[in-house]
Amino acid sequence: MACSAVYAAVEVAWAAAGTTVPFTAHLPYPPAVQLALAGLAVTAGVACRATRRRWRRPGRVAVGGVLALALPVFALGFASLPAYFVPLAVGDGLEGATGLAHALLSTALTAALALVAVSYRRQRSGACPRCGHRHPGGSDTPLVHPGATTASRRTRRTAYLLMSGMLPWAGVKTVWTLGGDALGITAARWKASNSGGSAVARALAEAGVDVTVLAAGLGFFLLTGLLYPWGQVFPHWTLVLSGRRVPRLLPLLPAWLTAFGLSVYGVFLVLYAPLAALAVVPAPEPDAELGATVSGTLWLAALGGLAFGGLGFALLTAARSYAARTRPACAPAG
Repeated sequence: MACSAVYAAVEVAWAAAGTTVPFTAHLPYPPAVQLALAGLAVTAGVACRATRRRWRRPGRVAVGGVLALALPVFALGFASLPAYFVPLAVGDGLEGATGLAHALLSTALTAALALVAVSYRRQRSGACPRCGHRHPGGSDTPLVHPGATTASRRTRRTAYLLMSGMLPWAGVKTVWTLGGDALGITAARWKASNSGGSAVARALAEAGVDVTVLAAGLGFFLLTGLLYPWGQVFPHWTLVLSGRRVPRLLPLLPAWLTAFGLSVYGVFLVLYAPLAALAVVPAPEPDAELGATVSGTLWLAALGGLAFGGLGFALLTAARSYAARTRPACAPAG
């Protein structure tokens, strides 16, 4: 309820002051949409309060319907979160403070609503609203956490297969950083187009490492942590933390927040590239600075969609397995 109130207040203040809040790079939120989002946030907060009461069927349907509508709407608001953090991580600076603030507010509200929705669904099914298991007694006993386990072979294979979508994209970027030509773009033009980046990005490029490839490596590190026991119990190389249980949300939050935006963006690019090639939708304007052709631009979009979508869905697959394997249960009373 607090997240809903803060979100609504900020949206109303932005709409009243005429503050530009970017929805995409070239499209801001209209004030009417901001006011509608504020109204939906207030309604969602009321629905959260209503989950504490027992309602007849019409009331239960109304509460569940509000939560089901609000969750995807506010989830779209944090889909752009990775696009803000990657430039910050490499020192390129912040493109828009209001855009980042909106993404963070959407993230906090979506996470809170998701927790309420999960608890409410468990309650309606007769399970414990805290742990999700069916057991006698209340939910005031200590939580028992399961031991560290490895994801199933099927889950691991699926995650690695999806992650392999990064290979063509990483290969093209590595060819450019090492001085080769690919997709009709020369290494010299690629380096010239990135010469205005941060010192960190330029240093990585000189060493033959592209920033997006490095980010993919971090994503693979997170992926393996979700699949193997060292993501549930800190390994020996973490020194002071060695042997301690890893908090569930420590890997799950970045996985969920990153995976959603990457998956949506990846699916869009994978669908857009062939449709543009067939002239069903307008083709993009080639980047003159890169000297790219329309064909090369579409290939770059397709490979990027395969990479981002593959990483996003791989993280979703691994996170789903991790959440199920690490879910605690209420200890038996007494």
